[in-house]
Amino acid sequence: MTVRRVMGIETEYGIVVPGDPSANPMVASGDVVTAYARSRGIRPARASWDYADEAPLRDARGFDMGRGEAHPSQLTDDVEDPTLANVVLTNGARLYVDHAHPEYSSPEVTTPRDVVTWDRAGELVMREAVARLATVPPGVNLYKNNTDGKGASYGTHENYLMSRSTPFASVVRHLVPFFVARQVMCGSGRVGIGTDSRTPGYQVAQRSDFFEVEVGLETTLKRPIVNTRDEPHAVADRYRRLHVIIGDANHADVANLLKVGTTSLVLAMVEADVLADDLAVRRPVPTLHAVSHDPSLRTRLELVDGRRMTAVELLWEYHDRTARFVDERSGGAPDADTAEVLHWWSTVLDRLGRDPMEARREVDWVAKLAVLEGYRERDGLGWGDPRLKAVDLQWSDVRPDRGIAHRLAASGRLEVLVDDAAVARAVTEPPTDTRAWFRGTCLTRFPENVVAASWDSVIFEVPGRRMLQRVPMLEPQRGTEAGIGEVVRGAPDVETLLTALGSAD
Repeated sequence: MTVRRVMGIETEYGIVVPGDPSANPMVASGDVVTAYARSRGIRPARASWDYADEAPLRDARGFDMGRGEAHPSQLTDDVEDPTLANVVLTNGARLYVDHAHPEYSSPEVTTPRDVVTWDRAGELVMREAVARLATVPPGVNLYKNNTDGKGASYGTHENYLMSRSTPFASVVRHLVPFFVARQVMCGSGRVGIGTDSRTPGYQVAQRSDFFEVEVGLETTLKRPIVNTRDEPHAVADRYRRLHVIIGDANHADVANLLKVGTTSLVLAMVEADVLADDLAVRRPVPTLHAVSHDPSLRTRLELVDGRRMTAVELLWEYHDRTARFVDERSGGAPDADTAEVLHWWSTVLDRLGRDPMEARREVDWVAKLAVLEGYRERDGLGWGDPRLKAVDLQWSDVRPDRGIAHRLAASGRLEVLVDDAAVARAVTEPPTDTRAWFRGTCLTRFPENVVAASWDSVIFEVPGRRMLQRVPMLEPQRGTEAGIGEVVRGAPDVETLLTALGSAD
């Protein structure tokens, strides 16, 4: 039993054009993507996205939503992109415009620590784009956050590959209470209560107020705690891609590690069918909001069986059951990645349980609250003061000299799990143990021949051939450096590569 599985994070960034509140955010987002692509010598018309296998309206509950019923934001397979800004990077990631925001979708990785690494690489990608555009006034600025504080929210979505044989009803039953409580470990904090932040106060998570239903397909309207999009980007009768939309964008490495690591471990127990049905929360959506609105963490959740416990106590229930399961399945010797997640899970819960402020080095919302309380004490500010909202925004600024989170990490006041050198390498290099290695390496070695790519394919143009050549990659853990590294590195041209791949199959 292990925390390891194929996973990744998609992050939409908040965008501002200084001095021009009427600027078109879609056009500005397109400028971000093209500016970065040009800085890396990538031509968007070449390394673009292949939409052939996308099915965003397929529902895990066993039906497809009609396109006429869908909100335009759900049509992620719409190729009518007026910005033409949709590229694949040499690290295997996707950089594109998702409606009104630039989005960095990390390559597929297999460990929580690698999620942190390639997610932070996305911050460097966006930082470079901002620097490039700064030379062309008015430029743009980007924020790794999830709301503009005025009623709009944008996502940080997680993806987990899991067994298709697991009943989706079991996924919902066990994940809803977990997600209601998980925010106290990995929320990023927000000044203001309510979707438009109109009510003064501070809350644990940026996204929680924007969720309205327990289960559903939508991602921008009637947001559900458990999203039902059934788009595996893999062998469909073998795998399911769990698409999680309820998380916040994290700057703290430990919180980011726990966000994906604890979820992966709970999923492992769901897949093994070993979780009892005694943790269900009564009225989960209002409870989600109530937990977020209480940074003291004293709010008690009412369980369906009548028990009442805090979010921290509920997470201890998940932790203890997970630890026992890991111990039984690993013979008391879990792998290093699983042990790391369990260590930080218990450490953070201990600190949150004693005094939330003890977790200021590990948890975003606590670290941000400590900074805000400093301003409040120094200047006598109430929670409705606009200066606190400005500090909240500045927390997530991607620029290293302006972003408060970056400055805290640089000064040693946030726990850093992945060093800057590893993150810098991840900007251009793909992970070696998933198909992202093949995708990214082909873009490095044969940039003139890669016409398009997607999560499960790479399309090549071969000199002398009339037809484009599509290489399918439906197994996420094939196409690795260990599996085909010699073949890819030994091919002098793309025709030789495709011939060798055909022979290998």
